[in-house]
Amino acid sequence: MPTTAVAAVRLDRGLLRLMGVLLVGASVALLDTTIVAVAIDDLTRAFGTTVSTAQWVTTGYLLAMAAAIPMMGWLTDRWGARRVWLATLSLFLLGSVLCGLAWSIESLIVARVIQGLGGGLILPLVQAILAGAAGPQRMGRVMGMIGIPGQLAPILGPVLGGLILGSLGWRWIFLVNIPLCLLAIALARRHLDVTAHRGSAGLDWAGALLMIPAIVAVLASLSAIDGLSSGSAGPIGLLAVGMGLLVGFVLHSRSRGDRAIIDLRLLRLRSFCIATVLMLLSGACLYGPMLLLPLFYQQARGVPISQVGLLLAPQGLGLMAGLWVAGRWADRLGPRIVAIAGAMPAAIGVSVFVVAGDASLFVLSAGLVALGAGIGAIGVAVSATSYRDVQPKAIPRATSLLNIVQRVGASLGTVVIASILHQQLAAIDATAGQGAVNRAFVYTFTCVLGFLALVLVVVFFLPATPPMPPPIDRPKPESRTAACEP
Repeated sequence: MPTTAVAAVRLDRGLLRLMGVLLVGASVALLDTTIVAVAIDDLTRAFGTTVSTAQWVTTGYLLAMAAAIPMMGWLTDRWGARRVWLATLSLFLLGSVLCGLAWSIESLIVARVIQGLGGGLILPLVQAILAGAAGPQRMGRVMGMIGIPGQLAPILGPVLGGLILGSLGWRWIFLVNIPLCLLAIALARRHLDVTAHRGSAGLDWAGALLMIPAIVAVLASLSAIDGLSSGSAGPIGLLAVGMGLLVGFVLHSRSRGDRAIIDLRLLRLRSFCIATVLMLLSGACLYGPMLLLPLFYQQARGVPISQVGLLLAPQGLGLMAGLWVAGRWADRLGPRIVAIAGAMPAAIGVSVFVVAGDASLFVLSAGLVALGAGIGAIGVAVSATSYRDVQPKAIPRATSLLNIVQRVGASLGTVVIASILHQQLAAIDATAGQGAVNRAFVYTFTCVLGFLALVLVVVFFLPATPPMPPPIDRPKPESRTAACEP
């Protein structure tokens, strides 16, 4: 009996092959963002434009990604995950080709929007397909394993981007996606066989017209950090419009129930609701420091920008270790203890920068390892909790909601941390020394600890036990009457 139960939740060969096929496609979207981030200066010079204009090459991509996510549930219900996966990779491929052929900064931004519409669906589709194939009993291990190669992107992306820019030029930043996309499409056509949970409901056009502009407006306003902090009417008005549309969408979604483009009734599931809140907070805890740490090394420690990427690598290594260890234990011990065990090293890692910001780079690197490992463990706990009470047919819509919340949390963490740091640095007198700059970063890192304190409170509401194994089918015993018959 125990042997059968263990075998029922083992990571079989078919699931491992599915993970490999999806990972090839996911690596394209993961690498693209980090590779392009190092090319802004080259694009500014190539097109004779300003940094603020060239930055929309990245911003337009992120906004398009966020706008595409709400469509995933309807698309997979209508055409099935396999067709949507192939179409998404093809759209990303088209955008990459157009980016490589761009003749002006405006054409490049438009091409990046097309690329973002495809890229926005790649990672949510990976999560949704694996959630349906693995089931709640294996979700922790699956997300831990597939997350490790995924977390190599922040480490390898800037390095590869620098090599490509130095040898082949900026166009190959985008053209390098072509062979990867073609390989991912070929593997998917041959090996991707996903059980379809398709519905016949039409697209919720009213919900789409409320939700998508709301996301774009909110994220666009949050990207204008200076305008928000100075009280400028433009960004604040855009934020107000976005929030108004978001409120309208919530009211509309509640009235339509499961026919809405995103089913907010999923939040009635306690486990899913807690996972959603943690997704919001963990997004802020991950992306807030991603903005803060490079600035700290450059402004507080005087590290050349060419070395900053290498100094941030320990966080990625810690994240990989956290995903691996937590993925092996989340399905055995339950999400709560894994998340608590992750929140503590994450807090210790940030505390290193609060109390020992002037310590050696080795000590700071140890703090980054602890921060990355803690965030990785929390992420596995959230993934292991998210789908344990969600019905298979609702997984695509649940994944859409989780990914939207994660990006909103990332934007919120970035904006809050950037605004706090900006206010602290702006208050420094011109005659003040380096110590004042260091104190500004200490205060901002302390605010990051505030986010982690909220995480530590919420994790106590996670399920304390692992998910129950699926019932084992037993052959029905023959009746006595049937056994006595000749």
